[in-house]
Amino acid sequence: MADVNIRNEIKAEIAKSGWTLTDIVKEMNLLHPDETTTSQNISNKLTRGTLKYSEALEIAAIIGKRISWVPAGSED
Repeated sequence: MADVNIRNEIKAEIAKSGWTLTDIVKEMNLLHPDETTTSQNISNKLTRGTLKYSEALEIAAIIGKRISWVPAGSED
């Protein structure tokens, strides 16, 4: 269940930012030409809940966001 929430959260942030997964993958491939990926690969990782933290950080950076650790119970 947590995997679905994480997947939905990432996909929602991508959509809100105006990017598509295809555009993000193109940008990722420009940044890492020796380690190319596909939209289907990233989509499968999101579905399976196997997206690496480094990949999540990279996606966030591409869409102009950052991931931060906030103490539990604190106001956002």
